[in-house]
Amino acid sequence: NLASNPVNWILGAVVAYLVFAISTTDKTAAAGVPPPKHQDVIELKNFTPKELAEFDGRKSKTIYLAVKGKVYDVTPGASFYGPDGMYGNFAGRDASRGLAKDSFDAEMVQSLDLPIDDLKDLSQSEVEALNGWSSFFAGKYTNVGFLV
Repeated sequence: NLASNPVNWILGAVVAYLVFAISTTDKTAAAGVPPPKHQDVIELKNFTPKELAEFDGRKSKTIYLAVKGKVYDVTPGASFYGPDGMYGNFAGRDASRGLAKDSFDAEMVQSLDLPIDDLKDLSQSEVEALNGWSSFFAGKYTNVGFLV
């Protein structure tokens, strides 16, 4: 007879306890643990050179710059890219030529009235330098859009 066997009573008690523990633990865990935080969604935008220029750290606290057609939010690096920073002349602009040539001179920044610099005259070593910078920005800063 199953009911008279003490082992069956012990197994029944263990199963009942496990069912109770699982059902109450799931409810308790669900109530006490916040849901995982979803990363912020970034809607990529297209920027003309004149639109990008609005994000130079002067007109706006936000600082963007473009490298190889991608626009990055470099606001976290404001000490470098802000108005008084070492790379400040690139804020709100396409920094590609200057980065490729390792130059911060004003003539490295394309006029807002000219078409986007196609960079076709860069040497192989300058292209490689620019690719390195592009990888750096992609790894460190958030891509917020494209220079068009």
